[in-house]
Amino acid sequence: MPDTQFPADAFGDRFDITALPLPRPPAGYAVQLLDTDQLLDQATGELAPVRTPQLKPLFASFDDAYAAARRWVDNHCSDPTEHHLAIVPAGYDSLLERHVLIYGVLCTRP
Repeated sequence: MPDTQFPADAFGDRFDITALPLPRPPAGYAVQLLDTDQLLDQATGELAPVRTPQLKPLFASFDDAYAAARRWVDNHCSDPTEHHLAIVPAGYDSLLERHVLIYGVLCTRP
């Protein structure tokens, strides 16, 4: 695996999930592929839609999510600056039995 250098904000600004005023309670940090509802799965290291039953996208810390995002970029991107990943707060809806993108699908361009 290449030792790609990433800036601290390569996947968005660092944030404390407990300090965010969120519309629904977060369950952890997730790595989202921008413009999609796909999250990075901890078990496989691959991206999958939020409705995937076996998806395990929640990381306990920003640093854990950052490390996983970095590994994904090292394994999948020939140009590390073109990764289109962001670390986001995510939740879990026990009624729908699926993960929730609290901010919805984030876009690469505003």
